[in-house]
Amino acid sequence: MTSATRQPQNPASAVRPRLIATDLDGTLLRDDKSVSPRTVAALAAAEEAGIEVFFVTGRPARWMDVVSDHVHGHGLAICGNGAAVVDLHGGPGAHRFVKVRELARKNALDTVRLLRDAAPGTVYAVEQTYGFHQEPDYPKLHLEVPDELAPAEELLGADAPGADEPVLKILAFHPTLDPDAFLTLARLTVGERANVTRSSPSALLEISGPGVSKASTLALCCAERGISHEQVVAFGDMPNDVEMLTWAGRSYAMGNAHPDVVAAASGQTVANNEDGVAVVIERLLA
Repeated sequence: MTSATRQPQNPASAVRPRLIATDLDGTLLRDDKSVSPRTVAALAAAEEAGIEVFFVTGRPARWMDVVSDHVHGHGLAICGNGAAVVDLHGGPGAHRFVKVRELARKNALDTVRLLRDAAPGTVYAVEQTYGFHQEPDYPKLHLEVPDELAPAEELLGADAPGADEPVLKILAFHPTLDPDAFLTLARLTVGERANVTRSSPSALLEISGPGVSKASTLALCCAERGISHEQVVAFGDMPNDVEMLTWAGRSYAMGNAHPDVVAAASGQTVANNEDGVAVVIERLLA
């Protein structure tokens, strides 16, 4: 069974882990976006012990350079909150999409229009497999130059640049709303047309295809390997990690985690700047 919403039933120590699934920003990475030597050593020790390590992130594939040296044998990462499984072999710029779970353009357009009506002032960016586009008023949040500047309705149109490429997710930003309130409003507004979550401390939402999440894509990858949810240990810090932490047999909220993440996880570790993931891995291997 690969349900992405099942709460673990077995005691935490009952099953030997076969896979570690960890978020990156605010979790595995320190605030300066580095992977500490202690964490590098812990990841290598886990792989040497036969435990696969999967990075499961909201980041697009092109932002994976910081960890591409640490994916070990399988070379895979789950990106875009589950919208893509990417093979990072070959290093920066040479990634290959192994699995894509796209957001249908009709769903994307419906979502844009509904949320714009429900929260006037919302601005959008569109993330595709190899392209990034945004509206003119979308803030400079991502330290990169967009490929196209246009209203979201045009960016998602049938004759838009990159119309032959899958849409992985939409980013929706509001300049004044409370982040959690914006998330709740968007989920109520969008309904089953898309999956809405957030990983930023600002009112920036990440919108993927229906049923697409870190948890559901991780469940697919585990099923392909014959790994059950009881054999997975997961780490996270923000609302986009909640489903994954609920699904995994053992899960840890970081010391710096959002309250919803603390409530969802079966355990808690220290903050990302204190190498909380490494602390738990060392304990598991000991």
